[in-house]
Amino acid sequence: MTADYKVHGDVAVITLNNPPVNGLGYATRVALAAGLDKASADTSVKSIVITGAGKAFSGGADIKEFGSPKAVAEPNLLSVILAIENSSKPVVAAMHSVAMGGGLELALGCHYRIAAPGTQVALPEVKLGLIPGAGGTQRLPRVLGVETALNMIVSGEPVKSELLAQQPGQKLFDKMAASPESLAEEALAYARSVADARPLPLVRSLPSKHPLGEAYFQFARNMVKGMAKNIPAPAKCVDAVEASTTRKKFDDGMAFEREIFTNLMFTPESRALRHIFMAERATSKIPDIPEDTPQREIKSMAVIGAGTMGGGIAMNFLNAGIPVKILEMKQEALDRGIATIRKNYESQVKKGKLKADKYEQRMSLLSTTLDYNDMKDADLVIEAVFEEMGVKQKVFEKLDEVMKPGAILASNTSTLDVNRIASFTKRPQDVVGLHFFSPANVMKLLEVVRGAGTGKDVMATVMAVAKKIRKTAVVSGVCDGFIGNRMIEQYSRQAGFLLDEGATPQQVDKAIEKFGFAMGPFRMGDLAGNDIGWAIRKRRAQERPDLMHSRTADKLCELGRFGQKTGAGWYDYQAGKRDAIPSDLVNKMVEDHRKEQGIAPRKIADDEIVQRLVFSLVNEAAHILEEGIASRAGDIDMVYLTGYGFPTYRGGPMHYADQLGLFNVVQAMKRFQRNPRDDAGFWEPAPLLARLAAEGKTFTP
Repeated sequence: MTADYKVHGDVAVITLNNPPVNGLGYATRVALAAGLDKASADTSVKSIVITGAGKAFSGGADIKEFGSPKAVAEPNLLSVILAIENSSKPVVAAMHSVAMGGGLELALGCHYRIAAPGTQVALPEVKLGLIPGAGGTQRLPRVLGVETALNMIVSGEPVKSELLAQQPGQKLFDKMAASPESLAEEALAYARSVADARPLPLVRSLPSKHPLGEAYFQFARNMVKGMAKNIPAPAKCVDAVEASTTRKKFDDGMAFEREIFTNLMFTPESRALRHIFMAERATSKIPDIPEDTPQREIKSMAVIGAGTMGGGIAMNFLNAGIPVKILEMKQEALDRGIATIRKNYESQVKKGKLKADKYEQRMSLLSTTLDYNDMKDADLVIEAVFEEMGVKQKVFEKLDEVMKPGAILASNTSTLDVNRIASFTKRPQDVVGLHFFSPANVMKLLEVVRGAGTGKDVMATVMAVAKKIRKTAVVSGVCDGFIGNRMIEQYSRQAGFLLDEGATPQQVDKAIEKFGFAMGPFRMGDLAGNDIGWAIRKRRAQERPDLMHSRTADKLCELGRFGQKTGAGWYDYQAGKRDAIPSDLVNKMVEDHRKEQGIAPRKIADDEIVQRLVFSLVNEAAHILEEGIASRAGDIDMVYLTGYGFPTYRGGPMHYADQLGLFNVVQAMKRFQRNPRDDAGFWEPAPLLARLAAEGKTFTP
């Protein structure tokens, strides 16, 4: 059963029971409606309580049915809420733990509401590119006031029940329970106390108004426009809430809300955000590793290297309350690293993002050493040393020697062979790649690189740890560059070819930034350090001499222009500022290079720039999928959304290609094949891409 029915004396209790968050799927709605009918027909029942089993009242729509006919099949949520409102017997919502989306809308349809302390209350539909669709925009302003309700609806962020209960004049909660444990008994007592109340109160009957009227909503629209310029849902939230104050009839406001909801459902932005919602949840699932796989205990960890990456990695674990020991070879390096960590935390304290006592608590978990033996008892160790195999070999041979049995040995390598790294130990089952992205204490992405010998329990453990330190973990197989950097190499190659053919760094960056990337390839190179790409290209030239690159990036590095850290890269930079200033010197260098190569420059349209950059990602990703390096197209999208600044409202490169139509992607690639710089047949569509396009299919089923 997806909803349990039980009578306690004269009170019927309907308990939603659809784990994990009591999603309001079709079967749950049918069972809930049946429970209401049963209680209505039972003359011994005087009032009704609706609550949720387990760890939620209700998290709203059942994501397993999202977008399917079942999601709207009768009784839909609107019909269930109408049945509650029309009940001749009082219906009390006993809210606890999580009351979000449709779950909150269900509670708002009840005659009374009692909440446990700590209940997370939210209407998060905006995060899916939608507005609430079952009365949330019409009822919440009536119980919380227009401003509080609109802030919740536009942000989609949860608010604790006790904070909402303190709002002057709030009518969301008729009573707050003393504790989560006492909620059930208090709800029964409250239901009995209102059994004879008539007429039964309805949220739809309450007024909704704002003293400033239209002026307030125009102000709200201006604020929202600046915050979410590429996603229409937030502005539509304002329209719907305004309707709650201007429509004479409640049902007119409901019809307006439903019309907006339905229209948004078909927008590319909502499709993209819903894809991300599903893809993010899927990343934690590894096809051949059951969810109940035993995990190793991680009570403490160690980091090798106190540089930028090592310090950032350490902060993630300190933030999660896990003790960290950092090792360096020299005391000065340790001191510099600890000073940087302190500076980062102090900056957060200064901005009000971190309380001073929390800062001290986190620093108290940090210790340092110059001796490998001091780390021998750590459950997890992550090396963050120089990206060179010889250096990694020395580190892992030492770790193999000193670390206790069962410790997980992880490499933060961004490109190197994790199987080879594991071979430096006698315990390949304990070795895994944990590729953090810089700055490691900020970026959400964590590539988890699964070696040929990596134990299933190690994979289960590091995926759980990733969740604890609030990272989006994506599993990658072993190949040069894994998922993200393998793809970005092709993107960077195309950016270089575009310079050779007639574009400037600023034109390329502006085109892809207009498409929605956080920054273009040349600004990104300046931020990351152009010397990093230079080192990879030198290594690649030995391994793949047939692979053509533009020489412009090498020439830039030969001039010592490594980016922001040297004050000059593809752009010029002023001391202490990050503004990218177009460089006449660089533009002349590019022009001179063209002349040396005998290339006649041509005018390149922004559309061609965007297509060559994005489709280079898509084609390489198709190879990655076919080789089994990534399990799902959605995993690749999450890598690019959380690690490389791909525009959220486009859903990631694979989703974007699906929406564009893989046939159209292949046709564009065939046009690019006519370019003489299509070396080694790069623009030949990957077999998987060609097959899906021919069959009219997509990367994501």
